[in-house]
Amino acid sequence: MSVVSPDSLDEALEALAADPEAHVVAGGTDFMVEVNFDHRRPESVVSLHRIEALRSWSDEADRLRIGSGVTCATLERSPFTALVPALAQAARTVGSPQIRNAATVGGNLGTASPAGDLLPVLSALDATVVIQHARGARSISIHDFLVGPKRNALEAGELVVATTLPVLGERQEFVKVGMRNAMVIAVASVAVVRIGARLNVALGSVGPTVLRARDAEAWFAARGLDVAAVDEFAVRVAAEARPIDDHRSTAEYRRHAVRVCAARAARRILR
Repeated sequence: MSVVSPDSLDEALEALAADPEAHVVAGGTDFMVEVNFDHRRPESVVSLHRIEALRSWSDEADRLRIGSGVTCATLERSPFTALVPALAQAARTVGSPQIRNAATVGGNLGTASPAGDLLPVLSALDATVVIQHARGARSISIHDFLVGPKRNALEAGELVVATTLPVLGERQEFVKVGMRNAMVIAVASVAVVRIGARLNVALGSVGPTVLRARDAEAWFAARGLDVAAVDEFAVRVAAEARPIDDHRSTAEYRRHAVRVCAARAARRILR
């Protein structure tokens, strides 16, 4: 396996242009598991760990731009706890401290696992994914970027360089259920974000990719975010989940967990 470790974004893009099939590695928290279990044997790797520009972030005009190399350990702390509290909550649930110091926003997006902890929050916030190629850049809605289980819309030679999302100044919550209290892959997760007279709701680990409960969102908005309607709202959110039975949970339990998490998150936001 050949490994290229560029020092700049331009060098990384040149390396990918020369070898579009190379596997891109940031923290490697998912990639190395697959390599160690012999599920993946790439011939070449482009490592991004030396590229300082990807670890930067900025807050401009009420919109946050987070570089793809920003780690979960960074996201779980101030100022993100105030700017995007649900994203900080989600980052805090990722693995162990060692994993959070390596795992990145770009890695979560690139892996595109339906259980990726950051992804429901990015979906609920209608985030935009910024993609770059040696030939130029493009931006795409996260809803179009996540196309299936561990599949994304990246084309050959492209790299996720950042994500942008609104800074709302309103309540938001992330709730996750797992088989233990820490270092666990989500059995189900729910992100709820208040945007004016609406609650945006995104679901993780209960479908082929992250799901938005858009019918439930519209139903609840039509009732003026009435706290008395939260239980019915949660039932409607759970009805939009598409869970399966697997080694971590049954579909029935996942749907139940989504209902409970959606109700708890909505009540916290509306209190």
